[in-house]
Amino acid sequence: MSRPTFYITCAIDYVNAKPHLGHAYEKVTADCIARAHRSLGYDVFFLIGNDEHGTKVAKSARAAGKPPREYVDGMELEFREAYRRLNVSYDDFIRTCQTRHHVGVHELLRRVQQNGHITRGKYTGWYCEGCEAFYTEKDLVDGLCPDHATKPRWVEEDNYFFKLSAFRDRLVDHIRSNPDFIRPEPRRNEVLSFLERGLEDLSISRAGGEWGIPFPGDPDHVVYVWFDALTNYLTGIGFGDDEGEFSKWWPADVHIVGKDITRFHCVIWPAMLMAAGLELPKSVFGHGFIYQSGTKMSKSLGNIVNPLDVIDTTGSDPLRYFLIREITYGKDGDFSWESFISRYNADLANDLGNLVKRTVDMTFKFLGGEIAEGNGTGRTGLRNVAEDVASRVGQAYRRLDLSGALVITWELVRRANRAIQETKPWELAKDPARRDELTGTLGELLEALRIVSYLVEPAIPEKAIGIRRRLGLPEDPGGLWDEALAWREATGWKVAPSEPLFPRIDASPDTAAAGRPAKDGSGRAPGEAEPDREEDLIELADFERVKLVVGTILSAEPVRGADRLLELQIDTGDDRRRVVAGIAAHFAPEELKGRQVVLVANLKPARIRDIESRGMILVAQADGRMTLLGPGEEIAAGARIR
Repeated sequence: MSRPTFYITCAIDYVNAKPHLGHAYEKVTADCIARAHRSLGYDVFFLIGNDEHGTKVAKSARAAGKPPREYVDGMELEFREAYRRLNVSYDDFIRTCQTRHHVGVHELLRRVQQNGHITRGKYTGWYCEGCEAFYTEKDLVDGLCPDHATKPRWVEEDNYFFKLSAFRDRLVDHIRSNPDFIRPEPRRNEVLSFLERGLEDLSISRAGGEWGIPFPGDPDHVVYVWFDALTNYLTGIGFGDDEGEFSKWWPADVHIVGKDITRFHCVIWPAMLMAAGLELPKSVFGHGFIYQSGTKMSKSLGNIVNPLDVIDTTGSDPLRYFLIREITYGKDGDFSWESFISRYNADLANDLGNLVKRTVDMTFKFLGGEIAEGNGTGRTGLRNVAEDVASRVGQAYRRLDLSGALVITWELVRRANRAIQETKPWELAKDPARRDELTGTLGELLEALRIVSYLVEPAIPEKAIGIRRRLGLPEDPGGLWDEALAWREATGWKVAPSEPLFPRIDASPDTAAAGRPAKDGSGRAPGEAEPDREEDLIELADFERVKLVVGTILSAEPVRGADRLLELQIDTGDDRRRVVAGIAAHFAPEELKGRQVVLVANLKPARIRDIESRGMILVAQADGRMTLLGPGEEIAAGARIR
């Protein structure tokens, strides 16, 4: 029986600069979606590629002292290497300088022209080289490009025009009739608002010898770079030269693009397809931006994060996990070494890595690494949790809730860790009469880990294989989630202990900046929690320097552009101060007014999103839930805690 198809694309990367963390975020999240859908039973085609034409590329080539073709060939290697190291499982890599792409662009133009939607005329208006886009006076903000805040160049030339204005009503009707066509909802609302202002016809050629595809029938013009680039979604699956392959995959199930180019994909692109008589993609998903410590990444600011620097430190999976888990898909997110190390140590080293090592080590030490099939009865209660989690993770991936899928998976990871503390296998091992209970308990923990290895695979594919290798299972057992995630009762095991899956990273200030992993010098008995290290212990005098006081929250407001942050006004008795806290995912602002909290009052002030934060509130977090720490009864603001 044939499997349903799933065609997913990313925006092709403009090659005027090397890949950065924004490129990595888009490709890693799309790869997670592609991998999940393969596991869910779909026949997947995942397309990425490079956008190699246009003024900016030609300028970059000149600056490098190379002809454009030589320059873009070199950049192809840069991007392919970055995505190889990020473990992006794409099926094809389309380049706009390839012959197959030129053929497809000419075929699309032929159809659009044949249907009467291309005219010849004079273009007079503003053109921004930064985003390769034409703008009307009303599009500009104080005379500047709305995206780059630079003054566009005034252009007057004889061009070919696409009758974009004729498709406004059809676009509005399609968007309103198909709520999932543009996701998430804020992107949909932005596009509808843009369409309400009306559309003007679009110049789709540039005069002169610019680097690009010659306009069919007129070699003095080249095809407008966006008309060229958007067509890759067709040419990458055979449009113009392989009708059988094209008809298998089109229409695309989802285009994954940055929110800054959603308008091109949700206005110009569907209008082009309508004009050519082709089906529209089923969905366009506009993801958010990644900021660097609260500031948007920018070459001019010099704060671009090279994803390969992160990979050199920890390998690809920790970066993949951070990008997928930390950022709610569709919203903006933030990268800093401090947040990366914190997420790595908490979720990967402590939760998952510790669970794998403790379970495997205990099985090896107490049972010689083997459990016979049908042997033992455990009391962990993990089966019900595993079945519930597996069902909800699949649903989350289908609706592109990537962070949510990992949050749900960690319910099973954390429940398994609690099961170890509750059942205490090291105590069971001391009593020969309880050997049946010991084997059953460890067998259920191993089975839970087997299921976890499948659930995490879309996000961290290498470490998922590492888990199965430690469990003595085939690295790639084949089959689909419906089969693989079914709980197996009392199966046999033969485990293979090895090094920690995720060695902890030293989070001291120096290593937080450099991101150097600390060596794992464990030596703990199997199943024992990690002890405090001597160098981590503090003297009483050190603790007494920390000023903990009771504070009363007077108000709470979301921090603009930051999904996880709230700005709190707190009464500390002596004064009122602003504190920025990353608690927005757990508390609504209106429920915080009047709450009493414990505040670190003598913490050095820090600027967060241009807000001076004076202090830090204390919280407890477990199993994905957060609790504010405060006095057990109402007490005057400013009271010291000792």
